[in-house]
Amino acid sequence: MLSERRLEVLRAIVQDYVGTEEPVGSKALTERHKLGVSPATVRNDMAALEDEGFIAQPHTSAGRIPTDKGYRLFVDKMAGVKPLSVPERRAIQNFLDGAVDLDDVVGRTVRLLAQLTRQVAVVQYPSLTRSTVRHVELLALAPARLMLVLITDTGRVEQRLIDCQTPFGETSLADLRARLNSRIVGRRFTDVPQLVQDLPESFEQEDRATVSTVLSVLLETLVEETEERLMIGGTANLTRFGHDFPLTIRPVLEALEEHVVLLKLLGEANDSGVTVRIGHENAHEGLTSTSVVTVGYGSGDEAVAKLGVVGPTRMDYPGTMGAVRAVARYVGQILAES
Repeated sequence: MLSERRLEVLRAIVQDYVGTEEPVGSKALTERHKLGVSPATVRNDMAALEDEGFIAQPHTSAGRIPTDKGYRLFVDKMAGVKPLSVPERRAIQNFLDGAVDLDDVVGRTVRLLAQLTRQVAVVQYPSLTRSTVRHVELLALAPARLMLVLITDTGRVEQRLIDCQTPFGETSLADLRARLNSRIVGRRFTDVPQLVQDLPESFEQEDRATVSTVLSVLLETLVEETEERLMIGGTANLTRFGHDFPLTIRPVLEALEEHVVLLKLLGEANDSGVTVRIGHENAHEGLTSTSVVTVGYGSGDEAVAKLGVVGPTRMDYPGTMGAVRAVARYVGQILAES
């Protein structure tokens, strides 16, 4: 375990390197920070930190920079994330409150995260496997043509046209609508097939074929929409950090193009609390020079999806974690109210 003084020296090195982009020397540390010890003691502490792998010297005559291990300890020992200012919180709320549907919510969230953190933002669409049914609407468009509208608790709306073999009366339609909603509203999508399997048998013989057709379309909709989707934005922000990537930025960009990789990264995040993966903690080779900060969001206590940012390991961790957490909280509120 590091002494508290050496932890202070490590914190100061991280803060200075993130802020200045320059390797940090002992003289600069003692001038900028009230460490309460002599420059010689700071040099000894830096030598010890280097021996233990928390900092490294990029060039012979240069100061020191944090390693992945150093950033990890810095994040683990942080007293808390940096809270957003009142104007920042108000701006987030105003920007997200203008969203008209789920696609707009996700799109606005991506743009907002990229602007707030100046990193690459990644937002996963709410997963239907974790969603519940808010309402099912059935509308008659013609005697033998219906529209099915499925609304989730996360604000997702799915519409399907249904062509029936025979006309379906308004009374039967109202009856089916009521029975469907009584069985599946508030229930998870994964439970729906079992909840409706015996529904056709409760209708008159002449209506059973149409009821079965409606249920078939409903279940097909669930299967089609369980594919995980995400939106990414702010990739151009990485060009500001070209010198933070050892050889080239290309492997990072290639990794970001693979949505399967990003979905896996998001899937590894905790549902509650901010998850930070630093450098080589990211299994994908193209992301070993980056840090990924993620958190779950949802309309209740349970996360229905994840969001986060990808950037160089030299990032403002307290600020980034605070922004990611705040945005997730506002998105959750919007889904709860939609």
